[in-house]
Amino acid sequence: MNSEEEFYDAETGLESDDSCEQSYKDALVSKSASQENGVWQRRKTLPAEMISRNDFSVWSILKKCIGMELTKIAMPVVFNEPLSFLQRISEYMEHTHLIHEACCLSDSIERMQVVAAFAVSAVASQWERTGKPFNPLLGETFELIREDEGYRLISEQVSHHPPVSAFHAESLKHDFVFHGSICPKLKFWGKSIEAEPKGTMTLELLKHKEAYTWTNPLCCVHNVIIGKLWIEQYGTVEILNHSTGDKCILNFKPCGMFGKELHKVEGYIQDKSKKKLRVIYGKWTECMYSVDPKVYETHKKSEKKTGGESKKTKQENSCEEDESDDVPEIQETVTMVPGSALLWRITPRPPHSAQMYSFTNFAMTLNELEPGAERLLAPTDCRFRPDIRAMESGDIDTASSEKERLEEKQRVSRKERSRGDEEWSTRWFQFGTNPHTEAEDWLYTGGYFDRGYSDCPNIY
Repeated sequence: MNSEEEFYDAETGLESDDSCEQSYKDALVSKSASQENGVWQRRKTLPAEMISRNDFSVWSILKKCIGMELTKIAMPVVFNEPLSFLQRISEYMEHTHLIHEACCLSDSIERMQVVAAFAVSAVASQWERTGKPFNPLLGETFELIREDEGYRLISEQVSHHPPVSAFHAESLKHDFVFHGSICPKLKFWGKSIEAEPKGTMTLELLKHKEAYTWTNPLCCVHNVIIGKLWIEQYGTVEILNHSTGDKCILNFKPCGMFGKELHKVEGYIQDKSKKKLRVIYGKWTECMYSVDPKVYETHKKSEKKTGGESKKTKQENSCEEDESDDVPEIQETVTMVPGSALLWRITPRPPHSAQMYSFTNFAMTLNELEPGAERLLAPTDCRFRPDIRAMESGDIDTASSEKERLEEKQRVSRKERSRGDEEWSTRWFQFGTNPHTEAEDWLYTGGYFDRGYSDCPNIY
């Protein structure tokens, strides 16, 4: 195929409509096998266990792609996990309680601490998630309403080349807005795949009239050819409070030669005069703490004197160097510095997670069609995708054939638009300027939850 035909399986509206919210809630109490005492319960497992990848080799596909961008490379469905990338984005919201906590704090530095913990928690679900999410089709959407967590979210695949996914989440009580757009860039380095989630996250705390922005760290999946797959996150994340000028700088550390830094995150909060006010430390797979900088430095000096630190470890980008891709031994859990405050601790995964694509309890529910939701969701919602539905049920043959059918349908639609000089029109987001960063961004135009879907395209 030429580059244009290559497969890509398709990687401020705050007013609450009470009538829509009530009708949605009513629709979810229809008869269901998942009900207990008349109350519908979210599922705690997938319909089938993870499909084995032992009989498939990714090397035949990737051997010609070293150093290349992978968004147009066709991958067998067996290397996917049964979620769309739009659903994967919604996992940023798993620890929404941190945003609610920040909304309730009166001190701006305390708010920044909790926002920093939220930024770290947003990538925590990627731990041991070695399956590739399905790339969204152009125009695909995902809606998530969590009344128990006090928010609703809508996301849309707004661009095909390059692939861009936009999302908008808002508090049901008008406390916050969280939005962004992501253009994932994937590169193969011989033994590893590096994912760069290009795009800015924006969190607005409406009561405090504050806006925070940051970008996510890089993610690297090691041993994609042979050996046990393992994941690390690395890079510098800067969180800026545009109202106060305070900044939190977090360093997601690469594991280094001896694995000593694996999963570690360390940084600090500084005011607009660059005075360090708090140190933030922990692991993105476990927990995050905050402590006074002087206390932290004293503790580190004491560690060095007592031999608590071994010689300096390598800090280069291990995805490109890859001298050894052996799985590092998991080091001891985070040692709390005396006087530290716990900001966040990861939610334990279910005991059967390894057999369920390493999903969290939250991820396990994302592709579930709630009773009565079929008549409320937009027809473009990824829960209606037959390839994802087949894969989570363990039917790899149907998943593969449906994936190919959707890819071909998308190519045909693109050709028809090209012949007619027709441009794709996004439905719920428009390209504009982020008012806080003054950079280009995709912004929610509102109206999705009015439930007017008559003009939605037929993408499945």
